[in-house]
Amino acid sequence: MLDLVRLSRRPLFPPGGAELCRQIALLTDLAEDREVLVASCGLGMMPEFFVREYGVLASGVDEDPRMIERAEDRARIGGLADRLHFQHGPMDDLPYRDEIFDVAVGALGLTAHSDPWDAVRELVRVTKLGGSVVLVQPVWKAPVDEARRNVLAEHLGARPLMLVEWKRMMREEGLHKLHTEAWSDEETAFRPHVSKPFPDFAELFTVSEKLGILRRAWKEWGWRGVWAALAREREVHNLLTRERILGLDLVKGVKGVLAGQGALMDVTAEDAGPVDDEAGGAPESGGQLTGLPLFRNGEKNS
Repeated sequence: MLDLVRLSRRPLFPPGGAELCRQIALLTDLAEDREVLVASCGLGMMPEFFVREYGVLASGVDEDPRMIERAEDRARIGGLADRLHFQHGPMDDLPYRDEIFDVAVGALGLTAHSDPWDAVRELVRVTKLGGSVVLVQPVWKAPVDEARRNVLAEHLGARPLMLVEWKRMMREEGLHKLHTEAWSDEETAFRPHVSKPFPDFAELFTVSEKLGILRRAWKEWGWRGVWAALAREREVHNLLTRERILGLDLVKGVKGVLAGQGALMDVTAEDAGPVDDEAGGAPESGGQLTGLPLFRNGEKNS
């Protein structure tokens, strides 16, 4: 489904919409000039929202260079190029230096082409001590056999896991104070009207938009690929809506600081001090230093 959605000319919020973005901002105390990364950003709707609503400095990274090109065009046309930057790169080897973001968000396509554990490890690596890592990911709500898992994962363009698996990864990569929310089960103050997290292709687009997407899909995959994608879409949509085996969860953790003999000390984003402060004294080799460039190996945005 993500492959078809990405062929759309109309920018779309990721599942959860603006309400989910506002909740992320609340949980992570987003404020002006904080540094935010959205991994698997697509057309950049989420980082753009954070810039416009909260005045942050945002970066987006995606594995699809076409998405990055379109996101950069949108930022330039919208007058946000000075506060919103995009970079092409894999989710398991992010093109950024260590500990430079106050908040790192792993969006829906984070594990489309990367091992989930490697992707989470990279998000933690680029987050400052005391900063927040937020995952917005599909989760299995019921036991699913391996064959079905593979079909659903291929359809979604993402790799769902059980919530306990995501939480275990985050803890073992040094995140603590985990906070979880299910964004597909019940109404909240931020979501007065619940909708299913993964609407089908027919519900997302108008007739003319669907025709345009299918023409572009035909150019990429041929008719056989188009028909296979549509057949898989219908089959999987029936499974999701009838059995409700897949949901969308938000999981937020705080990156800890090693204190004393390696014990993990709880630190909130506020406890970490100003952006340029060095938590716990002088940083070790590879830690954050004032004035370090954003990208590794001398790379930078065009």
